Amino acid sequence: MLEALRAAHGRGALIVGLCLGSYVLAAGGLLDGRPATTHWMCAGGLAERYPLIRVNREVLYVDDGDIITSAGGAAGIDCCLHILRRIHGAEIASRVARRMVVPPHLQGGQAQYIEPRETPVIDRFPGVVEWIQQNPELSHSLAEKAFMSRRTFTRRFRQATGVTVGAWLLNQRFCLAQRLLETGSAPIDQVAQQAGFGSEVSLHKHFSRILKTSPARYRKEFRG
Repeated sequence: MLEALRAAHGRGALIVGLCLGSYVLAAGGLLDGRPATTHWMCAGGLAERYPLIRVNREVLYVDDGDIITSAGGAAGIDCCLHILRRIHGAEIASRVARRMVVPPHLQGGQAQYIEPRETPVIDRFPGVVEWIQQNPELSHSLAEKAFMSRRTFTRRFRQATGVTVGAWLLNQRFCLAQRLLETGSAPIDQVAQQAGFGSEVSLHKHFSRILKTSPARYRKEFRG
């Protein structure tokens, strides 16, 4: 099996290790010198057994280009949706997620293990979150809409989601920009405004950082 994996990687195949599958890739030497993750309960063992791997035990998945690894359980679904999104675009991935009744996109850097909390902010204020998802282009304060202080809301939001409010909002806007580019023909500066980025320059900067491409090239690749 290890020889087959190394041969596939040598041919340029995308190699994915879900949950403890990361151990198999590690045994084949495919993760040496690379960042990777696995189930949080076994991440310490992976790091100890294969010290050349840069193990990140806190994230849902790690996309290192031609090799992707994920944490356990539901994180494997998130990872596969990410792969589908990378290959076929945001709209297709969102359709599949809706059919599976799972969130359409979770960032790889989101925490694997979220400590127990009495009142998750997402569950307590679904109307607030839904409104933000429908109006990502508007400037607003989630804390005000939830009738909480900014400090309290920020702390509870991080406990509930594993990411900061700013990171979550950026992700919502980026997902909307992807869908607008895939399904519409509006000028890119208009897409930037509708998605809440303010300018084409800002949108271009985020596409370059996150996807290593430009909005125009992304539209050309995923349109239709």
